[in-house]
Amino acid sequence: MTRGMSAGPTAERDEALVRLEDVARTYGRGLSAVVAVHEVSCTVRRGDRIAVTGASGSGKSTLLHLISGLDDPTTGRIDWPGLGGRPFGRPCVAGVVFQGPSLLAPLDVLDNTALPLALAGLDEDEARRRAADALGSVGLAGLAARLPEELSGGQAQRVAVARVLAARPRLIIADEPTAQLGSAHAAQVVDLLMDAADELAAGLIMATHDPDMAARLPVRWRMADGALLQGEPCSS
Repeated sequence: MTRGMSAGPTAERDEALVRLEDVARTYGRGLSAVVAVHEVSCTVRRGDRIAVTGASGSGKSTLLHLISGLDDPTTGRIDWPGLGGRPFGRPCVAGVVFQGPSLLAPLDVLDNTALPLALAGLDEDEARRRAADALGSVGLAGLAARLPEELSGGQAQRVAVARVLAARPRLIIADEPTAQLGSAHAAQVVDLLMDAADELAAGLIMATHDPDMAARLPVRWRMADGALLQGEPCSS
């Protein structure tokens, strides 16, 4: 059984946000069934900074989808005691940064950043104000009026981080956020995620195939054939 490691001694930092108990996720049936996650038990706490490593197809993304409530386990139990229930669709509770492009092409950078807040019911003016503040925090205030097609890959991922920062969640989940970036931009995105988690006193769990990026986080888990291993080296 794998347990998350807390980054600090205070009650707030030790708060359990997500607990998985003997969770498995299988896709398909019979001979064609694929076990993506196999009997995983773990806890993510508010003060945690966790890097999840492993080879492609090892189950990293599936694990993060389960933690976020985007997917359901085939067996086992998931609870979100520190998040007030399943967080998916509640950006002010859990923010997700995806691997691929996640910005809507017709909307400019400001509206893309504000959209999750607006969908969550926040007043439009307040959503745009918080979005503008978050863009300033990631150094993109001057790009607020640009469309996604006018951004570099690194800039687009910084907008995705700003979108999470604007929502002020208690948990940040990043699924291979640097996979399509060069080393300099990748380091910048990880810096922003760490800074956002510190500013919000939020938990952070990040899947990555890059051992250098994983080494930036103090807690490391490794996925191998759907199993979660604790304290493993930062390698695939």
